[in-house]
Amino acid sequence: MQYLGSCHCGNIAFELETTTPFEQVIDCNCSHCSRKGYLLAFVPREQLTLKTPLENLSTYTFNRHFIKHHFCPRCGVAPFGFARNKEGEDTAAVNVRCIENIDLNSLKREFVDGRSF
Repeated sequence: MQYLGSCHCGNIAFELETTTPFEQVIDCNCSHCSRKGYLLAFVPREQLTLKTPLENLSTYTFNRHFIKHHFCPRCGVAPFGFARNKEGEDTAAVNVRCIENIDLNSLKREFVDGRSF
């Protein structure tokens, strides 16, 4: 399946190619995710293709600096972040709220206690 996503103003746009539709997302209670209202889906990094220049991204890291949270310096929306999973593979943490035509109410939410990490 192909998904299109972006920040609010379109300064950051991306395409996501997956073999399965999104059915479950991570709803984390850490200080960062809860303040921004993230609903995250983790996918292999190669499934996300940036459609706008890399220099359009600003980056924020915190705590252990594990995830590079990318956001738009113009509108402030953070559509995804990049990290490595436990196996050392490159992953993308996609904020599904930034993907077009996703029915958020149909997604099963897995609550993660990120405050305890």
